Amino acid sequence: MNPINQLRFAVSDRIDDKDVSPSHVSLALLGEFQRDVSDFLKGSNRDVDPSKVLVSIENGSLSMVASELLLAASMLWVDLEHLKAKDSLSLIDPKRASVVERWQLIAQKNPDRRYLVADQTSQMSFFSVDSTSDFHKTEDMWVHIEKYVYGNIVDIGGSPNANVHLKLENGVTLIIAATQKLLAQGEQNPLYRPALLHITAEENLITGKLRNYKLLEFDAYQPSYDEAEFNLMVERGTKAWADVPDATEWLEALRGNHA
Repeated sequence: MNPINQLRFAVSDRIDDKDVSPSHVSLALLGEFQRDVSDFLKGSNRDVDPSKVLVSIENGSLSMVASELLLAASMLWVDLEHLKAKDSLSLIDPKRASVVERWQLIAQKNPDRRYLVADQTSQMSFFSVDSTSDFHKTEDMWVHIEKYVYGNIVDIGGSPNANVHLKLENGVTLIIAATQKLLAQGEQNPLYRPALLHITAEENLITGKLRNYKLLEFDAYQPSYDEAEFNLMVERGTKAWADVPDATEWLEALRGNHA
């Protein structure tokens, strides 16, 4: 999905036998809808700052058109793509999922209520919610895995629950459970040093998220550059290829690509 810079949020209903519109809407519905639009836009991680988003209220039901600062909200567009499927609530931001669930619950109790999120320019609908909607979460499925993780150890130890705090290259810090016996086996203090850890974890088959990290061992990973060893390998390679006048031609002949 290509990000756009205008989203239309609309709610339809009837109050006193008249369709809801900007000139005919209860204060409660107006406030509730404004709050829901704000929550959906920002999500749990504040992908969008609602205070900097411009909103216009349009005729034809109660419609709010949000514009500006939406192009950079990458997770907002990922979530809108997911919402094309009804079993997507496990895949999207929890705050956005709560908004959709709330809309669905209201619509199920009130057949006149309908919500719509669409592209303001093309009027293409991303998703809608009414009394027949069935947005739901898929059952969580966690599997046991083993993997290696590399980073810098920024904290280690603890009593009675020992653990290792490993800061990854992307800035995320994993808290990995360990035994005191395992932590005491190292000959040197690994604190504030790079380390490759062999761990177990549980992985969610739906989202790919990991949880319940446990340390199996410190891997003997010592990345280093030995200039003398590198020069020796270059020397050996140069001698081995000394009788080959054209390495490219030799390789093409080996592949059977004759001129």
